[in-house]
Amino acid sequence: MVLRRPINMSLVDISKIFSMLQPKDEEEDDGERRELSQAVSNDDDKLLAELLSQERYRRFINSRSGWGIPGTPLRLAASRGHLRCLEVLLARDAEVDSLDVKAQTPLFTAVSGKHLDCVHALLQAGANPNGSIYNNCSPVLTAAREGDEDILRELLQFGAEVNARSKVPHWASNASACSGPLYLSSVYGHLDCFKLLLLYGADPNYNCTDEMLLARIKQPKTVLEMCLRHGCGVEYVQLLIDVGANVYLPTLIIEKTTKQNEAVELLLKERACPKTLMSQCRLAIRRYMRMANKMHSIDRLDIPPILRNYLNHMT
Repeated sequence: MVLRRPINMSLVDISKIFSMLQPKDEEEDDGERRELSQAVSNDDDKLLAELLSQERYRRFINSRSGWGIPGTPLRLAASRGHLRCLEVLLARDAEVDSLDVKAQTPLFTAVSGKHLDCVHALLQAGANPNGSIYNNCSPVLTAAREGDEDILRELLQFGAEVNARSKVPHWASNASACSGPLYLSSVYGHLDCFKLLLLYGADPNYNCTDEMLLARIKQPKTVLEMCLRHGCGVEYVQLLIDVGANVYLPTLIIEKTTKQNEAVELLLKERACPKTLMSQCRLAIRRYMRMANKMHSIDRLDIPPILRNYLNHMT
């Protein structure tokens, strides 16, 4: 009896999930869903537009269908990278942030599929650059992990949270704090994404601005520590130093690897030599811009190009 109960409960739960995915009585169709999905699958934007000009098809534009991960036609277009169909659906007022059964938005699936043009179109149409609050991951985390610099830049330009972190349970707090986009881009060796995140104001110490979360962790690992542990090399450490990472925070654990030794030497040198006044001015200006949520506006400042380049760490 005791052994069978969890199995029965699981079957009940599965039945409930499948019942939720079935169309409601008032949504029963005569194949309209299938035809819409087929048009999107074939990237036939002309047929799709013709179908959606009819009310009997238009009422299913936001209906979920399909096997595997049932989703809307917009999700299907985004996941396949079918830009023309995606634009037709958006022009017919398809719900831009509709969720599939995994709480993923069309934008999230476009990012996962590396479809930059679809990502841009969805963001232009008002898609939330942070994805869904109900999903444990986010578009920024995915792009940082995969090393998609162009997609990551697109997300950040549309206001995505640069200190995004996965929504893991409270008991896994340490893993949660160490799973921001900076951590991921460094561990997976995506230097361009790492630099881009820092330029858009990612916190260089913990990549986490949740003070309550950090307070629950006995020894949170800084981004510098993670870079040293994973042998990321001097480029990562130099970038962190340049954007104002606290060089006194990490506990140094010396291992016999050339890359790490070079990075540690750089870190120790920075501890011994304070920053120049010019560097401190740059940090102060960038800190103010970040607090005002204006990091993306540096390129539009009415100052000489050489100063704009300096603020962007290009000189």
